[in-house]
Amino acid sequence: MRIRPRQQLLDLWRAVLAYSYRDEKWIWGGRDGANSISDAEQLLCLLYPATEIDAFALHQPDEMAADAKTALALFGEETRIGRVLVDLLDDYLDRYAGADGRPIFAAGSYLHSVDEKPPSEAQLALEVVDSYSMSLSLCIASMRFLRGFDRFVRGEVRMEARKLRERIPLVIDKVSTRLTAAMAGLVRSFVIHTPESKMATGQEILNMINQSRAPADDALARLSARLEQLRVRAASEVRLGQPAESDIADDKRIDIADDKRLFECGWGWGIVHTAEPIDFVPGHVGTATGLAEPRPYLYFTAVALDGIIDLASQRIRELDLLTDEQRKLADALALRFELTRNYWSTVARFGSGRWPLEDIPWRTSDGEESDYFSLAVSAMLIQDLVYRDSTEDLARTVAVFDQLARRGRITSRLTSGDPAATLHYPGVRMRLAGSEHIGGGPQLEWYVPDFVTMMLKRCLQAARLRTEVDTRDQLMALAESAMDHIDSRMLRDSPARGLWDDPGWLFDTAKPIAEGPSWFVTERVMECLVIAHDTFSRPPLAPKSMVSRAVDLLSEAEHLLNQEELEVEGDDVSPRQVAVNRIRQSLDRARRVLNERPGTAYGLATQALTQLDELAYARHDATR
Repeated sequence: MRIRPRQQLLDLWRAVLAYSYRDEKWIWGGRDGANSISDAEQLLCLLYPATEIDAFALHQPDEMAADAKTALALFGEETRIGRVLVDLLDDYLDRYAGADGRPIFAAGSYLHSVDEKPPSEAQLALEVVDSYSMSLSLCIASMRFLRGFDRFVRGEVRMEARKLRERIPLVIDKVSTRLTAAMAGLVRSFVIHTPESKMATGQEILNMINQSRAPADDALARLSARLEQLRVRAASEVRLGQPAESDIADDKRIDIADDKRLFECGWGWGIVHTAEPIDFVPGHVGTATGLAEPRPYLYFTAVALDGIIDLASQRIRELDLLTDEQRKLADALALRFELTRNYWSTVARFGSGRWPLEDIPWRTSDGEESDYFSLAVSAMLIQDLVYRDSTEDLARTVAVFDQLARRGRITSRLTSGDPAATLHYPGVRMRLAGSEHIGGGPQLEWYVPDFVTMMLKRCLQAARLRTEVDTRDQLMALAESAMDHIDSRMLRDSPARGLWDDPGWLFDTAKPIAEGPSWFVTERVMECLVIAHDTFSRPPLAPKSMVSRAVDLLSEAEHLLNQEELEVEGDDVSPRQVAVNRIRQSLDRARRVLNERPGTAYGLATQALTQLDELAYARHDATR
């Protein structure tokens, strides 16, 4: 299936409004009910494209694209669209704030029980990293929209504009408060896990990393050497939200830089129970004791990294959207982002033979294994390459993607009763260790059905890199196969048509498995389309071999053109002179685009050579 991001995003906007906005009233929630994460995903389906893609911008009604206005026609005229979005943001912020006005991030209906006993009310109020990361992305998008829309309404004189001028700053303050809390939640959910090599968790890490099956001590020594700089930096610079050395008993103090211990870093499922309060962030997110096991979860690590990238974008710095406290939190998150990205990029490719990443499925430190975990590590490796604009080992990583696409039945046939179907629905199950310690309920679990969207997203991001044409073609073929899979799961026979997710075909049933849209899946499809728009808007690949071939043709064409001009009289205005001038213009154009679009330059040079040959033949024929 062709990926057409602009048209598909406009179709998504229409579908979101058709389902969510009825009789001028917004309907929160989907098949999983309403909670702080699902409702943020629902809003992001509108706001994220509007703030990431200039053609979809909604903050200046006078400059709004015609197709964007048409897609959002249910909101009314373009002057009303901004006001409706302000209303929705204000409603969301009030719904997920406590009596004291402090933000709450309850995961609610996204949480499930490991047994038949339902979660307690206290457990449904638990907050997970998804809560913080999704709110961070929503708040950044909201701030950018509100600041731009505020500039517009300040130039209006209508009564409605005067009311908005008073209201928008209040909404911005609420967004800023939620952004601070979300950032603090991510800081306090970060964990550095340093098990001993003889512990069960240490053995799991070592067995996954040690692909050469060298003696354990040798493998540990080599791994420690590779990670030495990361260890030292983590020990010396990671301070905010971490327990102070003076607060740790001597028998429990662990030196992060100790190369006799194994080492991994990332995000737990929520605020870890070893996290220290952040004194300048009021409310429970900054001060409450966490419950999460202090061990990285691959899914939540990948989710946190995506949120931090939104925070670190160039536009945020240019617009100066952050307060002093938020900048301090942003610096802490940027450090954790760099450490985590470098760690997983290193361990994925550790060793001189087969990579740990190539040993599918990946096994985590708690002994769980899944193709999804291999995909998550691959995704973080791709993220690292894109962040560094590097093509190092890209072709080998794409080969892992190709294998995972076959194992996940994206590029191969799904068989009856195929266990791979559960990767997509209900998704990979993760136990939230520590959740059983509150509210007298059972241990909770979290389902992740984003296997195909994660693969699509990383393929599209990797396609931005200046790699070989064959590698890019392989990435785009995987992306199109993933888009086929996604399209087959679009809802078509319900009020939610045009949204996701209908996995019925995975289980050979025509009956929808659940009613209503999954905002979890729909929001991730939207992210993929936004990334596709960015990828397609960049210049095409310019392989050196193609540049070289174009240079050869240009050299011959220009030499022949110079010879042709020797035959033209100075005041010649004949059709022949007009043709020579046009050829010169074509070759000048080819020179200008040579390094960015060598294929175009090649085509122009080829066309010029053909025209020059026609002129030469005509001259020869005339003198014969």
